[in-house]
Amino acid sequence: MYYVPDKTHKCGYYECRECGTRFLSLHLEEVIPCAYCERDFDPEIGPDEEMVASNAEAMLVKVIEGEEDVEKWDKLLSLAITGGDEEWL
Repeated sequence: MYYVPDKTHKCGYYECRECGTRFLSLHLEEVIPCAYCERDFDPEIGPDEEMVASNAEAMLVKVIEGEEDVEKWDKLLSLAITGGDEEWL
């Protein structure tokens, strides 16, 4: 799970085309490699297999600005992923 550091004032909210994972990143580019798909990507192949390129790209959905908003989005994504109790918000 990707978190942004405390006191972050600006970050990007991304969604991966391949796996659908949503995450926050300090990068503010239109397209970045998906950290989740890259982690699962295994470049080792056997002698009769073809190398398949990982094309998992995460698209920038929204730029989040302001320390309070970044913290709110970080908590909401964590809650959505873990299915935790909203009381801790």
